[in-house]
Amino acid sequence: MAPKVLFVLTSHNKLGNLDKPTGWYLPELAHPYHVLHGKTDITVASPKGGEAPLDPASVDAAKDAVSVAFLANHEAVWKTTRKLADFKGKAADFDALFYVGGHGPMFDLVDSATSQQLIREFWEAGKVVSAVCHAPAVFYDARLSDGSLLVEGKEVTAFTNAEEEQAGLTDVVPFLPEDALNKASGGKFVKGEELWAEKVVVSGRLITGQNPASATAVGEAIAKALGV
Repeated sequence: MAPKVLFVLTSHNKLGNLDKPTGWYLPELAHPYHVLHGKTDITVASPKGGEAPLDPASVDAAKDAVSVAFLANHEAVWKTTRKLADFKGKAADFDALFYVGGHGPMFDLVDSATSQQLIREFWEAGKVVSAVCHAPAVFYDARLSDGSLLVEGKEVTAFTNAEEEQAGLTDVVPFLPEDALNKASGGKFVKGEELWAEKVVVSGRLITGQNPASATAVGEAIAKALGV
């Protein structure tokens, strides 16, 4: 039987206090989906359920064949998401948890009690827990049953301060993923030598990717961890 993976998308569509739309970032769903579709059984959830907002800027930016094909052929993936809360207590039904990036998760998932409960349940059930770009920020305050931080002492990566600065959104996000994860992990934040280049960090069952260019490699790392 194919391993089961729960993908998590944001339901948040407004960029901080700017009058600009946001959401999840196209290649960060398209590429892992492309890698894992057919090898795993994928379920997609979001805090509100229903249609999860796609960041229009990511459609403009992502012209690669995988993203374009995903956009054209897989609308149902993000337009018919399940409610995230429905999966509390269901970690035994899955093999991996994966958070898709974009700026949206910074506003509705990082401090979500539902999300933090899912992360704890999946981790403590021995499952793979993963995220890419801004989404690893959901782990910064995720605590285990003993009160310890999930990322404490573990190498982790995410969208970097320098990348956020180049994106011009340093003052828009509630906090910077690099700073928060570096503190929570005890200085174990890792980043690539070049900005915007592929970087994936595998710390046992915890898999994180730095940026959009890391999306395929994150999918491949999840597949490898699941043995598919």
